[in-house]
Amino acid sequence: MKNFLEISEEVKDALNSSMPVVALESTIISHGMPYPQNLETALSLEKSVRKQGAVPATIAIIGGKIKVGLEPSEIEYMAKASGILKLSRMDLPYAVSKGLDGATTVAATMICAHLAGIKVFATGGVGGVHREVEKTFDISADLFELSKTPVLVVSAGVKSILDIPKTLEVLETLGVTVAGYRTDEFPSFYSRSSGSKVYMRVDTPEEAAALFKARREMGIDGGMLLANPISEKDEIKREIMDDVIEEALALARKKEIKGKDVTPFLLSEIVKSFPQALDANISLVRSNAILAAEVAKKL
Repeated sequence: MKNFLEISEEVKDALNSSMPVVALESTIISHGMPYPQNLETALSLEKSVRKQGAVPATIAIIGGKIKVGLEPSEIEYMAKASGILKLSRMDLPYAVSKGLDGATTVAATMICAHLAGIKVFATGGVGGVHREVEKTFDISADLFELSKTPVLVVSAGVKSILDIPKTLEVLETLGVTVAGYRTDEFPSFYSRSSGSKVYMRVDTPEEAAALFKARREMGIDGGMLLANPISEKDEIKREIMDDVIEEALALARKKEIKGKDVTPFLLSEIVKSFPQALDANISLVRSNAILAAEVAKKL
């Protein structure tokens, strides 16, 4: 892996010293938010992780190299550049072999974090089963990665644009440990509520770390999803978001948006029609980064 992996000196020193490290994705920079909010958010997330006493490791592919721990100039490049690929498990080797630039999704970030020896990763929301899956068969590779790769992922549930009950069914089938953080209901990204229950709950970073540690020590493959609801003051009620999402979905169908382009398109359309959604997105991902740092310290 030395041919592919470039770990920053800060992250390398932290790992060698057994300091807590938190992986951060780059899709949110290149495909999840408009400029300059994407750049501001990425830098703010790193600052939030450091404030909690952990080391941030933003991950991306630049020039075919897996970069673990981006420099500020590299984060700015990912925020401004056009033509950045959106990479998952399937096409991560393609970008590496071709010497291309790519932003890592949840699945790809988990793979790269694990290669580097990082156990905890903070994101906004993981991918899942898309609505109308019976027509499209569109199921995110994130779910399957959670069943394979031993990384604890902190997220605000899954994106509201997805079919959450079906997503939870797939996670259960794949044997992924899904725990609510101080909640008995699975959050739905912009909203604290989804209408779906979680059957495991932890109320402290220590409990979350102990659950993940037990899974690993028992030899059970895969990772863990820690579902951290958006704060009450920043959430957008589910009944409001449902209408906004339906409008965006209808437009995606009309424009025949498919595959990897669906999620970025929907998130962009939601922000266009409902600007408060961007503020909510920034709030929840910052909260997840802080919690991830607290859990990393306990591990």
